[in-house]
Amino acid sequence: MTTQPTPMTHRQRFAACLDYQPMDRLPAYIFGYWDEALARWQQEGLPAGQTVAAAVGLDQDWEEGMWSLHGLAAPWPRSPEPEQILEETAEWRLVRTSLGAVERRPKLGSSLCQHVSPALEPTRESWNRFRGFLDAAAAAPPPVGWEARADALNRRDRVATFMAGSLYGWPRDWMGVEGISYLMYDDPVLLEEMLDYLSNHYMTIFRPMLERVQFDFAYIFEDCCGKSGPLFSPAMYRRHFDKYYRRLLEFYRGMGIPHMLIDSDGWVDDLAPCWVESGFDILFPIEVGTWGADPRAFRKRFGRDLRLMGGVDKHVIARGEAAIRAHLEPLRPLVAEGGFLPLPDHRIPPEVSLEQLGTYVRVFKEVFNG
Repeated sequence: MTTQPTPMTHRQRFAACLDYQPMDRLPAYIFGYWDEALARWQQEGLPAGQTVAAAVGLDQDWEEGMWSLHGLAAPWPRSPEPEQILEETAEWRLVRTSLGAVERRPKLGSSLCQHVSPALEPTRESWNRFRGFLDAAAAAPPPVGWEARADALNRRDRVATFMAGSLYGWPRDWMGVEGISYLMYDDPVLLEEMLDYLSNHYMTIFRPMLERVQFDFAYIFEDCCGKSGPLFSPAMYRRHFDKYYRRLLEFYRGMGIPHMLIDSDGWVDDLAPCWVESGFDILFPIEVGTWGADPRAFRKRFGRDLRLMGGVDKHVIARGEAAIRAHLEPLRPLVAEGGFLPLPDHRIPPEVSLEQLGTYVRVFKEVFNG
């Protein structure tokens, strides 16, 4: 007689997966979707007011509230200046942001905005000005009603994380890829001052939140790799970034956060050893891309020290049931080993219909839980 496993809560199931423990089933997640995809699904019959997860049978969204820190903290630079529209056409707006950057923002579709000039130049004078925006964030009172929201979050039965800061991704947004790249070579002392400031900034602002809420993992956004590899070398990482990541991750672990996730698209193979050395233990999203990133290769390379999330080619979903099954079946041994949560490697694109997404979820459950 076969006994059924005792049902777990969402948080218990997620923790068991990452800790190589038995689960009642593997949870089914995605990593969001394009706005155009949602518009398509609504046209295809997604009921008003029903979540995509409920419509197709996904587990509760782990990303919900992450980017806004659940309304519990606000580490972002603050400026009293309003945004200004400098120029406008039917297709785009040219905007000067409150921080001083100039951006060309498209009105149609999910295209990325074009950065015309940055908010932060790679100079000490510009940093002294920009640091005032971060000082203003640190000096601001906590969001109104944050304690009640924190207590409600603690009573949840869903996986929850928080945007735990960024030492490259956000500064890159403020300076641009070219600006931060030149800074690494032209003024490494200033770069280290920025990294030291930012790591202390995050710890100061997040401490009250972390003293009150138990999160399931910390999510650090970097997006520092492209289709040909990282935007800076492992040697540069070890020279300048490693010590500040270690400081930040040790703080989060000391606050009771069990796992540290690093988020970067692209070909991450060269930087992955650096991240493990710094203390990251979840790699995400393992973008399959044109280079064929494979979570099985990362497990073979790093063993059980590195948990894995992602690794499912989002584009395969539109190719039908047979293609989905053929893509997922080879991942079964890694799922059985534990420490691996397969999910699409980025936002679901509008090429995927609601029916196709439902087919993916059904096949996912048959392959891994059947």
